[in-house]
Amino acid sequence: MSAVAKKSVLPRITERRRHQRVKVNLLGRFMLENKTEYPCQVINMSPGGMAMITPIRGEIGERVIAYIDHIGRIEGKIVRKIEGGFAITVDATVRKRDKLASQLTWLANRHLLDLPEDRRHERRQPKQPITKLILPDGSEHICRVLDLSLSGAAIKTTVRPAVGKEVSIGKIRARIVRHLEEGLAVEFAAVQDSAEIDKNLR
Repeated sequence: MSAVAKKSVLPRITERRRHQRVKVNLLGRFMLENKTEYPCQVINMSPGGMAMITPIRGEIGERVIAYIDHIGRIEGKIVRKIEGGFAITVDATVRKRDKLASQLTWLANRHLLDLPEDRRHERRQPKQPITKLILPDGSEHICRVLDLSLSGAAIKTTVRPAVGKEVSIGKIRARIVRHLEEGLAVEFAAVQDSAEIDKNLR
């Protein structure tokens, strides 16, 4: 990385750790207190809160549990309503907020640094490569995992859903990021636990 690139990236990390809102475009699902699940799109986020576009708006003070692509589980309370959705505060420990700040830094800078995925996660062969690719319509297709990391995988399949489509690889939610010669590359909705990833792929 050049010195110029470093200068453009590093000051932003400091800003985010003071809960500076970051514009994002992340898909996910959330539950209100009635336990009904809905899709959502996060449009901005900080370690202390986030704004979401949603098909239904809860009440001020209502508790929300959300599962956001690339971020994972978020808990909080609705603090205000916005056009097409609402904003929540994030209930999290200091450690969780620090992790969120790092995730947001990576999300904001990965296009600047031309990173197709988080390269801190080493790729390897799966213990059991044969699994199921589950499409949004519920159809299941046998596929082979060619390699994987904690944040994504390359799979061999004849099925070619569009880039950006949400799918599942075994039990892991993912999004298609590009087509390969013999299959697909996917990013997992959240960074996986190294001890659980092989089990969840089955």
